[in-house]
Amino acid sequence: MIEHFLDALDWATLEQQLDQDGCAIIRSLISSETCDDISALYARSEPFRSQVMMARHGFGRGEYKYFRYPLPEIVATLRKALYPRLVPIANRWYEQMDLPVRFPERHAVFLERCHAAGQERPTPLLLQYGPQDYNCLHQDLYGEHVFPLQVAILLSEPGEDFTGGEFVLTEQRPRMQSRPQVIGLKKGDAVIFAVNQRPVKGVRGYYRVTLRHGVSRLHSGKRHTLGIIFHDAL
Repeated sequence: MIEHFLDALDWATLEQQLDQDGCAIIRSLISSETCDDISALYARSEPFRSQVMMARHGFGRGEYKYFRYPLPEIVATLRKALYPRLVPIANRWYEQMDLPVRFPERHAVFLERCHAAGQERPTPLLLQYGPQDYNCLHQDLYGEHVFPLQVAILLSEPGEDFTGGEFVLTEQRPRMQSRPQVIGLKKGDAVIFAVNQRPVKGVRGYYRVTLRHGVSRLHSGKRHTLGIIFHDAL
């Protein structure tokens, strides 16, 4: 089902949006029922390897849990299905940024590379925010091997389940002030975005810009998000 849905998307337009803004939205990637099923996992302990309380580490307010292996079927399916469709973009970006790394077509092969370098802990995560919670601007870098794109899927409905709590992306361009973007998502929507850097074409060729992402303060309710990160952690 996910494979067929992804096959039908206009990837040329998504790629153009990623090149222009460092992010692109996939509307209704998963159903409302699937969103609820994933959100319900948060109350359980067995699917997860660890829990992080953001305030303890200065990350903001709120909490998240990293899934353990084996991943829940829907999380594993999304990770496996999205990766090969993003690889051509990732490899082109690295070529334009004059970086030597290239990414294999299959996610399993990339994970072998991560694990050989000691990055063996799974990184897909489930985030939970309540009133006044927020996530500071950050990057999800967990070791030497970093896949340059990641995906976040909103599992709650804005205006019904929560208010506030917008996804925020900032871009630091050389010798310029940061450019912020507020990404409007609905329940089941996914946003693809740059993990760390992306290429931008200038008058003298491509240069690198650095991106960070976060979540603005929630005013009310509860917000869940599924994060799909393609590299594993040390």
